[in-house]
Amino acid sequence: MQRFEQRGFKLVGLKMMQVSDDLLSQHYSELRTKPFYPRLLHYMTMGPVVVMVWEGHKVIQVSRTMVGHTNPAEAQAGTVRGDFSFHVSRNVVHASDSPEGAQREIQLWFQKKELLNWDCFDQTITCEV
Repeated sequence: MQRFEQRGFKLVGLKMMQVSDDLLSQHYSELRTKPFYPRLLHYMTMGPVVVMVWEGHKVIQVSRTMVGHTNPAEAQAGTVRGDFSFHVSRNVVHASDSPEGAQREIQLWFQKKELLNWDCFDQTITCEV
């Protein structure tokens, strides 16, 4: 979280939850037919996950760079995956790939009332570019 705050992004949604098979099936709809999907489902339901929504200038593009390559063996040191992941089957972070994907995922994981619209002093300073 600190890495995102240091980039000037504003946290507007945060919760810890135990994910249902149904929610994962919707989130990973394009992966359901892949041979690794049952293992992904098992991994993602082993314990709680923390889900977040961040706002800011070029947040999707910058976040994808910050989290690094999906395969941690190919992720650069200094990225979240490069620093904390050890195998592609044990992903530690997800980042939306497009504004449309982000909107779809936010609607899956959050109710509108769970997202906060607030003034962040730090973001005002960093986003006046």
